[in-house]
Amino acid sequence: MELSYFCGENDVNKTIKTVLKEQFKLSTRLLNKLKMMQKISINQDIAMVNNAVKEGDRIVVSFDYDEEDGVIPQDGKIDILYEDDWYLAVSKKAHLCVHPSSFHPDNTLANYVKYYLNNRKKIRPVNRLDNGTSGICVFAKNEYAQEMFNYYRDEIVKEYLAIVEGVFEEKEGVINAPISRKENSIIERHVDIENGQRAITHYKVEKEIMIEEKRCSIIKVWLETGRTHQIRVHMAHLGHPILGDSLYGEKSQVIDRQALHALKLSFLHPILKQKITIESPLENDILLLTN
Repeated sequence: MELSYFCGENDVNKTIKTVLKEQFKLSTRLLNKLKMMQKISINQDIAMVNNAVKEGDRIVVSFDYDEEDGVIPQDGKIDILYEDDWYLAVSKKAHLCVHPSSFHPDNTLANYVKYYLNNRKKIRPVNRLDNGTSGICVFAKNEYAQEMFNYYRDEIVKEYLAIVEGVFEEKEGVINAPISRKENSIIERHVDIENGQRAITHYKVEKEIMIEEKRCSIIKVWLETGRTHQIRVHMAHLGHPILGDSLYGEKSQVIDRQALHALKLSFLHPILKQKITIESPLENDILLLTN
C-alpha cells in the first residue's frame, strides 16, 4: 500500500514534509517513523523530508513494512462486509471478543482477521464492540489508515438497533449525559454529570412489542460520541435498559446477551474520498424478536 503525489506549481519551494502534511494529513509521529524507515521517496530516490520540492516531483510513501503485536493468527470464520486496500469491515458475532485480553487470549476476531490478512501487520480495530454486541467492526490495514479514520471520526455515522425494556413517552430524542467509570469497577460505567466525559446518543422508536409479557421497544440509535458502553448506560439511565443486559439491567429468558446490534456505518472514505455505507444483517436471536 502506498500514497503517491505529483507536486504542482503551488508546491514549489515547500519541503517534502510540508507537502505530505498538507496533502495526506500525515501526523508528525508517523512521518518521522516513515522517514527513519526510509519509506518516503521522491522521484524513486530516498527522500530527505526537509528538502524543497520542484514542480513535477513525484513523492511516494510506502506502508510496506512488518509490525508485531503479539496477536496469533488463527483460522476462524469471518463474515466480510467490505474490503479495500486500507480497511476491512466484518460482521462480529455476539459473544466474540474483538481483541485478545487476559480473559480471552485467543480465538478472538483479531486472531481470525490476522489469519485472513496473512501478513505481519499490527491488527488495528478502529471501532470496538462489547463481547455481547453484534454487528459491524472495522479494521485499519496500516497506521495511516487508522490515523485517518480517527481524524474524520466525528463525520462517521454509526447506527445501531436495540430492543429495550418499556415504552418511551417521547418516541425520539437526544440523551446528553456524561459518562465515567463507576468507582471500584474496571468494567461498569454510569452517568456522571460532574466528572463524566461528554456523551450524546440519539434514538428513535421503530416499533413497540411484547416480550416475556413485558412491553418493549425496538429503537434505532445514532452515536454522536463513542464512550464505552454508551448506549447501554444511556438506555438504563432513561429507565429503558437493553433487553438481556445483565450488567445494566436484567438477564432475559429469550436472549442470552444484550439485544444490541451495530447495524450501519456511513462515512466518506478518508483516502479514496468515496462515500461508503456498510450494513450488517441482524443475528437470528434479535431478528426473531423483532419480527
